[in-house]
Amino acid sequence: MSHLLTLDKPSHARIRRLGTPRGVFTMLDVEPDGHTRHKGIALLVPGFMGSKEDFLPILSSLSRGGYRVLAVDGRGQHETGPASPDPRYGKGDLTRDLVAVVRQLDAGPVHLLGHSYGGLVARAAVIETAGDRSLWASLTLMNFGPGAVSAEQQERLRLLLAGLDAMTLEEIWPFVDNQDPDTPPHVREFMRRRWLKNTPEHLAAAAEQMLNEPDLTAQLSALDIEKAVISGSPDATWPPLAVEEMSHRLGARLIRLPGGGHSPNVHRPDKAATALLDFWDRTDGSQTP
Repeated sequence: MSHLLTLDKPSHARIRRLGTPRGVFTMLDVEPDGHTRHKGIALLVPGFMGSKEDFLPILSSLSRGGYRVLAVDGRGQHETGPASPDPRYGKGDLTRDLVAVVRQLDAGPVHLLGHSYGGLVARAAVIETAGDRSLWASLTLMNFGPGAVSAEQQERLRLLLAGLDAMTLEEIWPFVDNQDPDTPPHVREFMRRRWLKNTPEHLAAAAEQMLNEPDLTAQLSALDIEKAVISGSPDATWPPLAVEEMSHRLGARLIRLPGGGHSPNVHRPDKAATALLDFWDRTDGSQTP
């Protein structure tokens, strides 16, 4: 489960509901202030059981660095919910959602970042569009590996799938609550409410995808788009060594963040934001047309 320690957000962040041909998606939208040169736009995609709030610790730093940053709840997540009257949760459906969001923004190519399961969706979107540089300025995969999750996580996902067949989300919550003593009570209560807002069909579909995702490193490597891989450690979801090997095969910039765990955006936010800004600033597509 995505971890949170704070719900503090930038004072100039606004909640936005973006209507697209594929439905309405809720996002946090953080613009650079009026004294900062606007360098580009970034779209951040959260992981399994997560939400746009996962990126709160890095939003201020990224906007101060000159980037307009949008963190989105995907279809089935938190404040987006089903998004449309006839929701579907296949990987291709979520891929088309991302493309629709970027086209609707109509703000030039975006720096796309996917965390964990969000990396699976982000990678699929870039491959599906053949790395279209009118859509994507760069791709960053944060704590996402080359294919299916580790054996340990596969067992947990199978238990979750069994629970979704027989229990309500309220009944499942005690089994997914990480009960971290460092989590403030109001943040833990937010995580519980966020969990209950998940669409069960989305949770089931995402779990199946993480169990069965093939290694698509070769397909992504063939695309002419700047790539970075962030590896927070320790992480049991995708072994860090497999993540690093994937980055080498991709020819991607590898950013190691020891102590970042599965969510370096939460546990090492300053270092994660600095590394992202350096990568985006050095990417040719970072300038807004």
